[in-house]
Amino acid sequence: MRPGRITGAQQRALRDLWPRFGVDFGAEVLDLDQLFGRSAPRTLEIGFGNGEHLLECASAAPDSDFIGIEVHRPGVGHLLLGAAQAGIRNLRVLAHDAVEVLELQIPPSSLDALHLLFPDPWPKKRHHKRRIVTARFAQLVASRLKSGARIHLATDWEPYALQMLDVLDACGALANCVPAGGFLDYSMARTATRFERRGERLGHRVRELLYEHR
Repeated sequence: MRPGRITGAQQRALRDLWPRFGVDFGAEVLDLDQLFGRSAPRTLEIGFGNGEHLLECASAAPDSDFIGIEVHRPGVGHLLLGAAQAGIRNLRVLAHDAVEVLELQIPPSSLDALHLLFPDPWPKKRHHKRRIVTARFAQLVASRLKSGARIHLATDWEPYALQMLDVLDACGALANCVPAGGFLDYSMARTATRFERRGERLGHRVRELLYEHR
């Protein structure tokens, strides 16, 4: 977990609302039907930040289930508060390393969609090894997607966008949804995240990728 300035309300949410929305990390594969009490299409968002996009998705699609992973405690608290205030029932949250959650808790071929929006670009060269999008990550994600399921990525850091493109193009289990390959020439419909708004203020160009599991 990453620390940060946390409000009293967010701290109380982590304490009082975690039993309602939270899923503790463990080495056993989750039974998602049991977790949500039904069988439904499922979307996973990695690194949801303050949860704005995830809350919007869960509110707009009550017949689908949503799972969010985030290691920033204030962001988790913010999401829990929003989910409770909106009366959302189709959302579960994990506060742990996303790769370990995918490896140990998410069943194979169980996800209908995965979102990775504005992950930490780790811009310094010596930190590139910390970037989440790697060949191993691409193969792991593909193994958790159903046939035809899609992974949507976005970043405002151009060098990272090019690395994402190279890594995902090299994954034989994923196919670029752009017929000619490359980045989307439009933005997927969504409310801009806090990180996206920051990038726009800095004049960064947002790059988006959409891949489908073969």
